[in-house]
Amino acid sequence: MLYHLLADLVFLLHFSFIVFVIAGGLVVLKWHWVAFLHIPAVIWGLAIEFLSAPCPLTPWEQQLLLRAGEEAYRGGFIDHYIVSLIYPDANPRFFLEAGIFLLVLNCVIYAWIIMRMRAKKRGNEVEARR
Repeated sequence: MLYHLLADLVFLLHFSFIVFVIAGGLVVLKWHWVAFLHIPAVIWGLAIEFLSAPCPLTPWEQQLLLRAGEEAYRGGFIDHYIVSLIYPDANPRFFLEAGIFLLVLNCVIYAWIIMRMRAKKRGNEVEARR
């Protein structure tokens, strides 16, 4: 029971991290300081995607499932929980495409944030001159 609960907690942590990597830039729009957490998370997520490296949370969850007496899934977290639901016939390029999408999405969001900050700064400078 305890191991099953711990496996569920690792699942929630893992899923939350993925959501933060994908959508955290939107949080940065409201609270700029979150960028100090989000940018390293995106870099980590992209490294996992582009290098096909295992996330350390995956084997941890798998071990907890085994200790709970359940069958541990094979492959990675995204393969098992997300790809199989959304895109069951995913080819090996799926992760490369997902990584590129993530990179472009975050570049667009951060470019927009930077432009807004610069525009605000220019507006404040104009106001200060009056």
